[in-house]
Amino acid sequence: MSESIYRIIFNNQDKVYEVYARFVDPAPMFGFVQIAGFLFGERTSVVVDPSEEKLRDEFEGVEATQIPMHSVIRIDQVERRGAARITERDGSNVTPFPVYGPGGQMGPGSGK
Repeated sequence: MSESIYRIIFNNQDKVYEVYARFVDPAPMFGFVQIAGFLFGERTSVVVDPSEEKLRDEFEGVEATQIPMHSVIRIDQVERRGAARITERDGSNVTPFPVYGPGGQMGPGSGK
């Protein structure tokens, strides 16, 4: 049986990141999703997609990262890896739902 591949799409500093990984789980830190086992295409002398190269450089040496749950747009289990990419946000006026932590305090990114 082959290992699962996940496509994770999330907001990061006014950009939308789309990455592929082998593992996605709830993080040990409350309110976060943990991503590990990043998958990128083979390095070649010809750069086909500069945003994939930028993502590869950004996550090089990272064993696992934690993404705030409110930043995650979508997580899909897919049959094969696609191209990782960074795109501009669409400029919509949708505001992320506020995240409350223990004790009813608003979490990071909640606007308070």
